[in-house]
Amino acid sequence: MSVLATAGMIRQLEAIGPFDAEACMNCGVCSAACPLGIDLLPRRLFRYALLGLGDRIHDASGPIFSCLLCRACEASCPAGVHITENVRVLRHWLLQEGS
Repeated sequence: MSVLATAGMIRQLEAIGPFDAEACMNCGVCSAACPLGIDLLPRRLFRYALLGLGDRIHDASGPIFSCLLCRACEASCPAGVHITENVRVLRHWLLQEGS
C-alpha cells in the first residue's frame, strides 16, 4: 500500500488553531481514559499529522467525529497535550478538505 505525505500539513493545521501534537510522548495513557473506548489512539492521529499523512487522517474521520471532547484523555495525559483542541483542529481540517 502506498502512502501519500502532504508537505506542510502541520502548518495547515496550526493555521486553523493551536495544535500541540509534537508534545505527545506516545505513552498511550489517553486511550485508557476514553469513555467510548475509541480504537484509534490520539497518539496515532498526531503521528499521522506530524508525518503529513492526510490520507490516514481522512480514513480516521469516523473516530475523529465520534469523540465526545470530554477531556478525560487530557486529564490523564502526563505531557499535558491539549488533545481535545487537537481533535477540533483535525475536524476543522477534515471539513475544509471535504471529508
